[in-house]
Order: sequence, then structure tokens, then C-alpha cells
Amino acid sequence: CEPAWGDLSRMREVVALARQVRTQTRALDALVNNAGVSVGERTVTEDGFELTLAVNHFAHFLLTHHLLDAVRAAPAGRVVTVASMTHSSGRIDLDDFTAAKGFDGYGAYSTSKLANVLFTVALARRLAGSPVIANCCHPGVISTKLLHSRFGMGGAPVERGARTSVYLASAPEVATISGKYFDDCREATTARPARDAKLAESLWEAS
Repeated sequence: CEPAWGDLSRMREVVALARQVRTQTRALDALVNNAGVSVGERTVTEDGFELTLAVNHFAHFLLTHHLLDAVRAAPAGRVVTVASMTHSSGRIDLDDFTAAKGFDGYGAYSTSKLANVLFTVALARRLAGSPVIANCCHPGVISTKLLHSRFGMGGAPVERGARTSVYLASAPEVATISGKYFDDCREATTARPARDAKLAESLWEAS
């Protein structure tokens, strides 16, 4: 396949990206949502979302929506969303997707990662009874541009950060596991807000 691209801060480009993918293939064995940003200043996108939440959550939600039929067309499709252990600090405000009530860069990132986990829970509920599974993961503290630029620190190699995503996208032993959170290729416990089924449904409907 040829590369497909789009600016994930613009929802119209997310839709265009999905269109590019669908012209290249009828079926997707795995969709891995791994885009992520963390910013120090509040920025509102052209769609009216705070930038971090736009890229880290809304783009994933919309891209998955537009590619889900392709995932369903695979014999046993999988959706993997890269979250983070920082989800434990997130706070979802369903009435404020612009961070108008106050912005903190780390808080916005944590909230977007909580949204990733809640999205996975709600998606898995909708996929129940089908061969498609949806899971999310903490990749570890990895030496990425985001970590260097925002936190001034390094971490483990990128290859290690990809390991749990690849595991969830391909390992036979998780073929019947869905709606779960993994850390270092093992199922892990999420923070209490991430286990709130009502909040997961409310976020899905708002999204």
C-alpha cells in the first residue's frame, strides 16, 4: 500500500485520510490509533476543540468510525488505541471540549488519554458478539519527540514502545479479549474514572 496522510487536528482531513485508506484496501486486519500531541499553550482547532483532545481523541474516534467497516471485513479485525498510564490524572468535562474553563498542558494530555481508554470500552461494547476486538495500552515511557520536547527527558527505545501495540494487533492469545487495557503486553487495571461505564457511554455520545 501507498502511504496515506492527513492533519489529524482537522476533522475534514481525518475523513480524507480514511478515504485514502479505503481506496487502497477493502479490509484492515488492524487499525492502531497512535497519534499523540502534548502542548504547553491552549489552542482551539478549526473544529472548535482543544488541540490535544482533537488529535489524541476526536481524530481516533472519527478515523475508527470511518474505517470500522474495513476492520470488520477482515477475518478477525482489531482496533488498538495507544493510551497512557497518565489517564489516571484525566478529568472529562463533557461540557467543555475547548478547555475554556482552564488549561494545563499535562492535564489536557491526561484527559485525552482517559478519553482513549473510555473510547475503547465503549467501542468494545458495540463490537461484542463480532470477531472484531478493541483494546488499548500504555506503551511505556518512550524516547519520542513528544517526551523530549514537552518533558525534557528520554526513555526506552521506540521499538519497546511499539511492542504492546504490535502484541495487541497480532497475538493469537488476545483474539477473544476486548475492552481491556494492557501494560507491557499484560492486562492491567485502569484508574477508577476509566472504569465508569456511564462516562464511557456519555463521552461516546458527545463525541
